[in-house]
Amino acid sequence: MERRENARYGESSPREAAPCRRIACGRLLYRFRGMLMRSPLARARRRPPGFILPAQPVVADGYRLLARKERDRVQLWSRNGRDWTVEFVAIVAALRKLPGDFVIDGEAVAHCEAGLPDFHRLMARDGQASACLYAFDLLHLGREDLRPLELVNRRGVLTMLVRKGAPALIFSEHMAAAEGDTMFRHACALGLEGIVSKRLDKPYASGRCPSWVKVKNPSYVRR
Repeated sequence: MERRENARYGESSPREAAPCRRIACGRLLYRFRGMLMRSPLARARRRPPGFILPAQPVVADGYRLLARKERDRVQLWSRNGRDWTVEFVAIVAALRKLPGDFVIDGEAVAHCEAGLPDFHRLMARDGQASACLYAFDLLHLGREDLRPLELVNRRGVLTMLVRKGAPALIFSEHMAAAEGDTMFRHACALGLEGIVSKRLDKPYASGRCPSWVKVKNPSYVRR
């Protein structure tokens, strides 16, 4: 009778619905991983581009990740499609506490005792478990696709979302374009990898992106 009633209203029975849910989840995961592998990549330059690209977060040497939360389920994926959910314990726990569903673009970073990014520690199990996520972009919030919005608007929503996830979640701050040269000199003095400049008025794009420019520290040595 239940099967007949379900068919009457155009619904599947519980037994029929299970494979449908698995297919739907599989398609969603495929789209998510595809989106990740087409995430923006910065173009390299030797000098900060100044006023053209106002948002200039410091580059923290780590693993680029997309973090997806749906209800209580959190997934972390690298650009090449590797699942890092199990390894980054602190990041996953912090993301799970945030409200709503979302997709965040960021960088997983481990730190040395001096508080600077330590790439080699990130390769160790304890470094991965205690690593934090520098969040710099928000792609989806609930059912809304935020990628067509300007970066300044996406980051405005992101900062309100991740502030509740400290210390494992860190909003990647930026400075005004006029301070780009000063910021780059400080990054080099601290031994950091460099800075990334981004246009605040651009949507989220895929592949090598002219509105994202990476300026590397010529003397940078990975710790």
